[in-house]
Amino acid sequence: MSNYSQIHHDELYTEAIKLLRKLTGKNDAAFHRGQYEAIEALVQHRRKALVIERTGWGKSAVYFIASLLMRKRGGGPALIISPLLALMRDQVQAAARAGVKAATINSSNITEWDEIRQQLQQQTLDVLLIGPERLNNPDFYEHWLPELVDSLGLLVIDEAHCISDWGHDFRPDYRRIREVIAQLKPNTPILATTATANQRVIEDIAEQLNYSGNTLKNSSEQNFDIFILRGPLSRDSLRLGVLHLKESTERIAWLVEHLKTLTGSGIIYTLTVSAAEDIAHILRNAGYAVQSYSGQMSVEERIEAEEALRHNTIKALVATSALGMGFDKPDMGFVIHCGAPSSLIAYYQQVGRAGRGTDNADVLLLPGAEDQDIWEYFATASMPTEENTSIVLNVLEKAREQGQTLTLSALETVVDIRRSNLELLLKVLAVEGAVRRVSNRWVATGAPWTYDAERYRKVAQTRQHEQEAMLSYISTSSCRMVYMAQQLDDTTATKCGRCDNCAGSWYPQQISSYAHETTRNSLQEAGVRIEPRRMWPSGLKKLLEQKIGTGKDSEIPSRAKIAEEERACQGRALARLTDIGWGNVLREIFKEDAEDVEVSSELGQACVKVLSQWDWQNRPNVVIGVPSEHHPRLAFSLARGLAQTGRLHDLGDIQLVQPTSYAQGNSVFRCAGVWDAYAIPEPMRVFLQTHHPSVLLVSDSVNSRWSTTVIARQLRRAGAHSVYPFALAIS
Repeated sequence: MSNYSQIHHDELYTEAIKLLRKLTGKNDAAFHRGQYEAIEALVQHRRKALVIERTGWGKSAVYFIASLLMRKRGGGPALIISPLLALMRDQVQAAARAGVKAATINSSNITEWDEIRQQLQQQTLDVLLIGPERLNNPDFYEHWLPELVDSLGLLVIDEAHCISDWGHDFRPDYRRIREVIAQLKPNTPILATTATANQRVIEDIAEQLNYSGNTLKNSSEQNFDIFILRGPLSRDSLRLGVLHLKESTERIAWLVEHLKTLTGSGIIYTLTVSAAEDIAHILRNAGYAVQSYSGQMSVEERIEAEEALRHNTIKALVATSALGMGFDKPDMGFVIHCGAPSSLIAYYQQVGRAGRGTDNADVLLLPGAEDQDIWEYFATASMPTEENTSIVLNVLEKAREQGQTLTLSALETVVDIRRSNLELLLKVLAVEGAVRRVSNRWVATGAPWTYDAERYRKVAQTRQHEQEAMLSYISTSSCRMVYMAQQLDDTTATKCGRCDNCAGSWYPQQISSYAHETTRNSLQEAGVRIEPRRMWPSGLKKLLEQKIGTGKDSEIPSRAKIAEEERACQGRALARLTDIGWGNVLREIFKEDAEDVEVSSELGQACVKVLSQWDWQNRPNVVIGVPSEHHPRLAFSLARGLAQTGRLHDLGDIQLVQPTSYAQGNSVFRCAGVWDAYAIPEPMRVFLQTHHPSVLLVSDSVNSRWSTTVIARQLRRAGAHSVYPFALAIS
């Protein structure tokens, strides 16, 4: 190294170590192996870098420090693409500790976007964090992105394994990142980071980083100049185990019996939303402080649940894979899986949440006989078939020829797949240029497109291999940590000496009759719980003031938490629309083109059964109906029938004074869209003020829960003692 280079290196290192100590708050902090080398590659050599390091190694320190160092050298802001809001929130807080001026734009802070854009234009912002889905937003892509890429100092792709085709957490919009890369100025440094990547995924990521606008450079080419840092993936703090129990009820009963014996607090992962909600309910019945967690919750509810776990005010979150990347709790004591994920990459990502700042953490897998059926369902549902794709494209093309765009609701009437999977299909087609999104509607582009059957065949084959590896992990008699690391192409792992195969079963296996009975009784309860919302969405006050003015300040909540005296109680629905059994019946009733009919006697009897088994705190003595804009006869007959059968005083329907709006928007817009849509008729108001009744609030269906939340607040402010929502269906 020349004297000049050495001096330059020393100056850079001195600056970098100062920033590290500021970021960590430790005056003696030192770089982990490879951290400074990655920073140097980005800042001094303006290279593309791929960092594969285990959770907790400090990947965020690399890009925050590199961002600041690039800014000091005259570079523009860094753009960090992160997959989850939880990750962004933690990163913005971490950035502030190091003096990094960071902001994020996402669906939960729409009211702050104008201010953030102004900061970008004035060059006062160091870091902007976005989700990959933002790249599919027409306004961002057309108006924000051109200005950003023109001045960008650093591009960071966090959790870069999501780039890989149908990986364990496939996000179609990650594939749009290569279009951003193609627009960057020469020598703009790029950093991709992940904790979970085998060699196939590494090659996928590296090819994306070398995208030049119309070609992907193969990793075997000599000009493939990427700084790759890969560390060992084995985790000394984790004690792994697999416990085989025959029935799903046994697995839940094991949790009822033994959750209290696990150290600290942690996560119980499930494969489905319904399993997360049901297991959380059963554990609460058994006396545990737990909450469910899924992507169906609002941002505010997820934040509240994460904070409860982070501060150990609950024993566990019972969560789907929505709680994964980005959630940081160094002292987490355990991760339990009630059902196995479909790949070891996904499993490693999730168990990596435990034991990050402790010497010991327990990781136990309770596989189920039904796991493979669930894997197959999600794999089949999420993979675009040629038939479904052709139907959707033909409909959109005909609409384009007529100058029309179509909503998701319109498309649901022509293709028989769930909304979430239809959205995924449209995102894939949008990334491939066949369709584009216009506001909340879709239109065909008219560009040539053919179904790539060979690609999907290879994806399906890869998935199959990953499932087989997961099954082999479950059945292996060798060291589980070594097996998992080797499946991620890390050959450095040595026997852990701690897992159940190395040291014998460390977990209890007996289940008492009490645990079995508690589980069985909870599972036999009729109906599905409707959890009350506890938080108003971020930005609601500002949006409502813009919408209805400031003249009703006393009516607009000034704090994020919904006051207990204005909150709905836990409600019930007959079934989820995704359930088997009653779910099948309800899906037919709620089809967009279905005839609006009165509730059948069979449905009515099922609803009465749910009500008869409801463990009321204050049994309702009045019924109030919620009028339906789409199924008025259904909703009206349900409310009247329940009032008559239950011999409850019927106060009629709350008044719908204007159509609800923003039905498909994000949480803040959905809430604002129903805020002033309902009014309490005067006779109803007088009764509430006089008698302070407990109300059964009856509606045909519950989706976002904002209508019942807003109505419950109105009723309780008018005098209702308590409000219990009830609906035929919850989606």
